Amino acid sequence: MNHDISFKHINKLAFPALVAGVAEPLLSTTDLAIVGNIEYDATESIAAIGIVGAFLSMLIWVFGQTRSGISSIVSQYLGANKLNEVKNLPAQAIVIVLGVSALILGLSYPFSKEIFELYNASGTILEYSVEYYKIRVFGFPFTLFTIAIFGTFRGLQNTYYPMVIALIGTVINIGLDVVLVYGVEGYIPAMYIQGAAYASVIAQIVMASISTVLLLKKTDIPLKFSLPFNSEIPKFIVMVLNLFVRTIALNVALYFGTSYATNYGDAYIAAYTIGFNLWLMGAFMIDGYSSAGNMLSGKLLGAKAYKTLVILGNRLITYGLLFGLFLAIVGFVLYQFIGRVFTKEPEVLEQFYNVFWIVLLMQPVCAIAFIYDGMFKGMGEMKYLRNVLLLATGLAFIPTLLFFDSLDYKLYAIWIAFFLWMIARAVPLIIKFRSKFLPLAQKA
Repeated sequence: MNHDISFKHINKLAFPALVAGVAEPLLSTTDLAIVGNIEYDATESIAAIGIVGAFLSMLIWVFGQTRSGISSIVSQYLGANKLNEVKNLPAQAIVIVLGVSALILGLSYPFSKEIFELYNASGTILEYSVEYYKIRVFGFPFTLFTIAIFGTFRGLQNTYYPMVIALIGTVINIGLDVVLVYGVEGYIPAMYIQGAAYASVIAQIVMASISTVLLLKKTDIPLKFSLPFNSEIPKFIVMVLNLFVRTIALNVALYFGTSYATNYGDAYIAAYTIGFNLWLMGAFMIDGYSSAGNMLSGKLLGAKAYKTLVILGNRLITYGLLFGLFLAIVGFVLYQFIGRVFTKEPEVLEQFYNVFWIVLLMQPVCAIAFIYDGMFKGMGEMKYLRNVLLLATGLAFIPTLLFFDSLDYKLYAIWIAFFLWMIARAVPLIIKFRSKFLPLAQKA
């Protein structure tokens, strides 16, 4: 069987995935850019959105792992020409994850104040964090639902519909942000940070609705839950549990970063929040190639096309590195402009400009780590991904942060720790992939 891994085909999958991926962090980044330019408590509002964003990202990344589980199983069955055997799996997976997420939502809502106190939020920032979260959290189930459907589309080698859905959601979010945050004189009062939260929730509901329609109209995958459970559900649950533990390790790093930045002061957490959201945006842009690797690697593994799989890995590293370098160069060229998009506060800008160069230098390394993350997820290697991230967080990120923090490096300490963390994630994946599949490719 001929498997197309040409530059054209990879980019046909990667570009829509890139656009869809950027839309996810763009929801929070849009809130930051618009709220950061209000005249009333702008710095405190940015800080609150950053803290809530860190917590919500944790929840979404923990429970959003269904996308990778669904995509991996569907793509492997597609490659083996056995898709009919897993048609009922996506609906069953969605019911499971929504049930668990509803429980988490119910537990977190009444304790939102205590949760954000753990992030060292206090005073006005704590008040705004709780206010923003108690609205924004209602978009959480809709986000998870959309993510699961995106996983189904990915398994079917389709990144076009997720791109369309994400673009519509982003445009709605930006439009509502402007209207609800700033208000329309004589018609809609300015709602400031609450307006940003409502804009995000409405956008998430719209995205979930469109996802449902497209999946039912454009594919043969049903969304009606039925029993008995698919035979792959136990494998899916093990995948998600491994990714759950992995994501906890990931979020330990994110928690430490946000918590330490908050402790340094308002200007520091505001600057860190801007840098972090830009780093996330870069990560999701590179994730376009990661998504292509995810879909193609699962399909190739299902077809046992090991030689093609190795070639794919080599090509994706090249494309990812070039893309990472491109992002870094653009960031350096627009260095001053980027900061001023988000805030006019001199203290915040000073701290942001001090460390943003580290975020930019990380981009090529992030490219390798994220691309191999995607490929390993596509191949169902969730256990190894779990172990790599546990070791990277425990042996690279936390010791580095504690060491440089003790030297009073502040935001430098956080971003140096993130840089070494990414290196510790990338290198073991390359070694594992080549040691496992090069011998298989030679035998093929």
